Amino acid sequence: MSNNQNLANNIKKLREAKGLSQEKLARLADVANNTLIKMESGENQNPTLDTLKKVAKALGVSIEELIK
Repeated sequence: MSNNQNLANNIKKLREAKGLSQEKLARLADVANNTLIKMESGENQNPTLDTLKKVAKALGVSIEELIK
């Protein structure tokens, strides 16, 4: 499995475990909803480090956990 697919799966798994919608997580992370949807679908191949930090923080995990 590619790293991008791992990232997409991890975001979805962590988001669902917290009972968050994509829209709610996007708001918590202060990123565009479309950005989050693309990350979760694997369409966004290279999210910025800043975006990764924001999403990881909103999910309460480290960037390492998000991308493993």
